[in-house]
Amino acid sequence: MTTVNHLSFALKLFTALGCGLVAGVFFAFSTFVMSALARLQPREGIVAMQSINITAINPLFMVALFGTALACTLTAIASLLKWHRPDAVYLLVGSLLYLVGTILVTIAFNVPLNDALAIAKPDSAEGANLWARYLTNWTLWNHVRTIAAFGAAALLTIALCKQRVQ
Repeated sequence: MTTVNHLSFALKLFTALGCGLVAGVFFAFSTFVMSALARLQPREGIVAMQSINITAINPLFMVALFGTALACTLTAIASLLKWHRPDAVYLLVGSLLYLVGTILVTIAFNVPLNDALAIAKPDSAEGANLWARYLTNWTLWNHVRTIAAFGAAALLTIALCKQRVQ
């Protein structure tokens, strides 16, 4: 196996693992974190989620989320350059699924909801109303991100299997 093949395999592996890691984080929020926060009084739920949103912006999570996006971008470009390969369609669709279904959804839907919650007054009636809408809308879009990242991980894993079989 040449150095180029090793680098190609490493990129695909990193991309698949990154998608799976991000899917796992989002899965945790969709399956129990948001449900636990919904059980709290609005004030406590708002304060807790505001704290989560601040601590989520850290180097490790940002590298996982956006480093995977960079890897998906490189993987998509590589798949187009080697379109004749049997794994190319899986690489392209998996990468695009992550970029659109995870990154674009995060930027277009989850971040604006987080920004609105960041300035909410936890003790106000407006804050409580916002919290009720936030729980529903943020969780819905988080489900989308979870499914997209998981689907991307699955497609990229299939591509790895197809590469190894050749």
